[in-house]
Amino acid sequence: MRTTRWQPAVLALLLFSCTTFVPEPLRQFDESRLAEIDQTVLRAISEKKTVGGVFWIERDATVYKQAYGKRAVAPSSEVASLHSIYDLASLTKVIATAPSIMVLLEEGKLALDTPVASYIPEFTGGGRDSVTVRHLLTHTSGLRAGIPGTNWSGYDEGIRLATREEPMNRPGMMFRYSDVNFILLGEIVRRVSGESLDKFAAREIFAPLGMSDTGFNPPSSKLARIAPTEMSTEGMLRGRVHDPTSRRMGGVAGHAGLFSTAPDVARYLKMILNGGHLEGVRVLRSETVAMMTTVQTPAAVTLRRGLGWDIDSSFSRPRGSLFPLGSFGHTGWTGSFAWIDPFSRSFYFFLSNRVHPDGKGSVLELQKTIGTLAARAIDGIDWSSFAGALPPRAAAERELVTTGVDTLNGIDVLARDNFSALKGLRIGLITNHTGRDRIGNPTIDLLRSSTQVELVTLFSPEHGIRGDRDEKVADSIDERSGLPVRSLYGASRKPAAEQLAGLDALVFDVQDIGTRFYTYISTMALAMEAAGEARIRFIVLDRLNPINGERVEGPVGVEQGGFVAFHPIALRHGMTVGELAGMFKEERRIDVDLKVIKVEKWSRKLWQNQTSLPWVNTSPNMRSLNAATLYPGIGLLETTNLSVGRGTPTPFEVIGAPYIDGESLAAALNGKVPGLSFTATAYVPTASVFKGERCGGVRMELVDRDRLEVVDAGIVIAQTLFRLYGEQFQIDKLNNLLRRKQTIDEIRAAKTLEEIRRGWVGELADFRVRRARYLLYE
Repeated sequence: MRTTRWQPAVLALLLFSCTTFVPEPLRQFDESRLAEIDQTVLRAISEKKTVGGVFWIERDATVYKQAYGKRAVAPSSEVASLHSIYDLASLTKVIATAPSIMVLLEEGKLALDTPVASYIPEFTGGGRDSVTVRHLLTHTSGLRAGIPGTNWSGYDEGIRLATREEPMNRPGMMFRYSDVNFILLGEIVRRVSGESLDKFAAREIFAPLGMSDTGFNPPSSKLARIAPTEMSTEGMLRGRVHDPTSRRMGGVAGHAGLFSTAPDVARYLKMILNGGHLEGVRVLRSETVAMMTTVQTPAAVTLRRGLGWDIDSSFSRPRGSLFPLGSFGHTGWTGSFAWIDPFSRSFYFFLSNRVHPDGKGSVLELQKTIGTLAARAIDGIDWSSFAGALPPRAAAERELVTTGVDTLNGIDVLARDNFSALKGLRIGLITNHTGRDRIGNPTIDLLRSSTQVELVTLFSPEHGIRGDRDEKVADSIDERSGLPVRSLYGASRKPAAEQLAGLDALVFDVQDIGTRFYTYISTMALAMEAAGEARIRFIVLDRLNPINGERVEGPVGVEQGGFVAFHPIALRHGMTVGELAGMFKEERRIDVDLKVIKVEKWSRKLWQNQTSLPWVNTSPNMRSLNAATLYPGIGLLETTNLSVGRGTPTPFEVIGAPYIDGESLAAALNGKVPGLSFTATAYVPTASVFKGERCGGVRMELVDRDRLEVVDAGIVIAQTLFRLYGEQFQIDKLNNLLRRKQTIDEIRAAKTLEEIRRGWVGELADFRVRRARYLLYE
C-alpha cells in the first residue's frame, strides 16, 4: 500500500488500526482515493461512530480490501479482520430471503403476483387478500414496519402475529419499508419448500457459492470470530441476532438473522453482478437477477425499489453522489451496507457492528461518504452520463442524508397511528410537494391509499401541487393520482363553498419556513375561514419550523393586507403552522373545529438539520436550509431593483445589480452583520430581476447562524445600498414586504440600526406575549 501522500499522524494511525490485503498492481483503482476511504473510516472510528469494520471494493477481479479498528471493545479488545463474522441485519433480506423466493419462482412453485394468502391461507381478510408476493418484495404491501409488542416468543407466534397484521394502506400505492413483509416471505419459503429458510438458503445459495461462513445461528465453533453487537438484558449479544423480533423467533426470520464474513459477502455480490453465476456455478438465471435488480414498484409509487434491492429511495445513501441511478444495494441496522453498480461492473460493501457496545454508533454519514469515494476510486470512469441509467426523480423529491433527533412531522404521526384521526372522513387535502413523510412518500399517496379515509380533492398553494410553478396556477387534474386540483393561487385564493360540498374536513400539510411573507400560511388562514363557513373540520398536519422555533425578529407588519402581511406576526415568527393555526383561529375569530396533529421529538431550539428530517425545496427558489435561514432578511429585498439570486444556483445567498460594485459593497458590509460574511462576486441571472444582465454584488456566507439576526442583516444591507447608490436603489419598494413605512423613512434619514429597531421593539414584545399562548412545543 502506498503511503507517500499521507500525513505522518494518519499513517501511524493506519499502521496501528488497519490490516491491509492489497494485490499489486491495483489496475482499476486510484490509490489516493482508496487512501481517502481509509482515512474516512478511521475518522469515524476515532469519533466513535463504529469500533471498526471491513471495506471491500472489487472491479474486474481487482480487489481492494481492508480491515480497520476492532471487532470488539467489550468485555475485551479484539482486532477486526477480514474473516470476522458480522451480524448482517437487514442484508438478510437480499442475501437470503429474496434469492430464496427467486429460486422457488424459477422452479415454478410460486408466482410474484399471486396473493400471499395462496401460500399462507390464514393471511386473509381485512385487506390482506390483495397483498401479493411482489408487494412484499417491494415494500408496497401497506403493512406497518414491524410486529408490535415484546411480550411474546417463538417462531410460530411471530408468524401468527405477522399474519394478523392488516394493511394500513391499499397495496401497490405507496412504499413503507417493513420487516413484516420479509417475515412473511421467509414463511412462504418454509411452506412452499418444506424447509426452514436457514436450511433452504444454505442448500440453494450459500453452499453452491462456497459461502462457508454464512448462515443463521452460527455454531459455537465460530464464536471467537464473531463481532459482538450490543449489551442486552441477556448480556452482550455475540452470535445471537441483534434484531429483537428475529431473536424472539429463534434467530431465523426473513428480515434479519444472517451472519457472514467479507469474503463470503463478496462472493454473493459478485454472483449478482455476474447475472446469477460464479465460477461455473449458476444460482439464478440472468433474467431473474435482472428482474430483482431493476425497478419493480408501480409508476405511481414515488420511491423506486427492485425485488428486495433498493434502487432510488431515502435508504439509497450507499449510492453516494456518483454511482448512476439504476445501481442498487441495501443497508443493515447493525452497520453494514452494500452497493452494486452494473454500469461500471463494480461493487463495494462495508461490514461493521456500529451498535457495539452500547447502541450509540452511527454509519449514516459514512454510507454516503464511502459511496461517493468508492465511485471516485474507480479509475477511468466518467460518472456524468451512463446509457441506460434511470432518469432522476424531480429535484424536489430527492432526499438528502440527515442525522440527528428522530423527529416525526404530523404526517408521520398520522401514518404511524393508522390515520385514526381521519377515520371515516371524506377530505380535501391542501398540500404540495413538501407534503411527504420522512422517507419521501407524498401525503397524497399516503391518504389516497389509506383504508381509513377517503381523499376526494386536492387544493394547491402558491407554486402548484408539485411546487414547480413560479406564476399563478389554474385548476387541473393531478397526473399521478387522477384527483382534481383546486388552485388557491390563481383566480381564487380561498376554497369556494361548492368545492367543499360533501367533505367532512380540510387537511393542511405544507412545509413553511418561518417567515411572515412566505404565502403558505396565508393560504392556510383563508382555508380555515372557508372550512368554518362550510361547517367542516380543519386538521393541520404540523411540521417543524426549519429555522428553529426560538428566534423571533423584526417588525410585526402593522400595515396589514394581502398574502405578505395577512396577520400581525413578526417577520421571523418562530412558530409552526399548527401554532399559527391556533393563533389565527382565536385572533381572527374563525369559528372552525380545529385539530393539530403535533410534531413529535422536536424542541424549539432545533434547526431542521439537527433532526432526522430531510430538506425538501419548499418552493422553486428555496433550495437549502441556508437559503431559508437568510430569507427573512434577504427576501425582504427582492421586490426592490435588486437581484437576490433568482436565476442562479443559490437564490437568497447572493445579491447584486448592474449598478453595484461588488468589492465596494463587500468592504462596506463586512463586520457589520455578526454571523455573516460577504465576498465580492459577479453573475448573470437567468431569470427574474436583471435576467441576462451582468450583476456586481456579494455572496453571503453563513458563518454562525446562531449569532445572526437575519432581519437586521436585511436592514443593514438596505441602509448600505441606499448610502452607496442613493436613488439607484429603489428603497421605497422595500416596503412591499416589510410593511412598515416608518422604517423606510428612517433609512432615508440615515438613522442607525439601533434607532430603527427601537421603532418596533414594543410591538415585537407584544407579539411575544401573544405568541406564547399558542405554542405547542417547549
